[in-house]
Amino acid sequence: VQLQASGGGLVQTGGSLRLSCAASGRAFSNYVMGWFRQAPGKQREFVAAITWSGNTVYADSVKGRFAISSDNTKNMVYLHMNSLKPEDTAVYFCAAAGPGDNEYAYWGQGTQVTVSS
Repeated sequence: VQLQASGGGLVQTGGSLRLSCAASGRAFSNYVMGWFRQAPGKQREFVAAITWSGNTVYADSVKGRFAISSDNTKNMVYLHMNSLKPEDTAVYFCAAAGPGDNEYAYWGQGTQVTVSS
């Protein structure tokens, strides 16, 4: 399983970005796809996740500002980030958990998001 995240960059406070995660290597039916982030000097934290059927869950810190979506026909997952704040600055990772996995078993490389004040 390979996950490839892209779409990061530098944006001003209040701006928007869309991150993409391309999944390949196997069929992803019944997988849970998630986004995590890690800021310098901090632990990695959960951002959002989406199930194959489209159910979503968000961290409180991004509710109302971020939206996760997926295109199952293309094995793509997106993170739409709006009203970005400097505290959203981090490396963002996409991850996948398959049926029977107790945790996210597959991780992509990160993509840097920097929000300037």
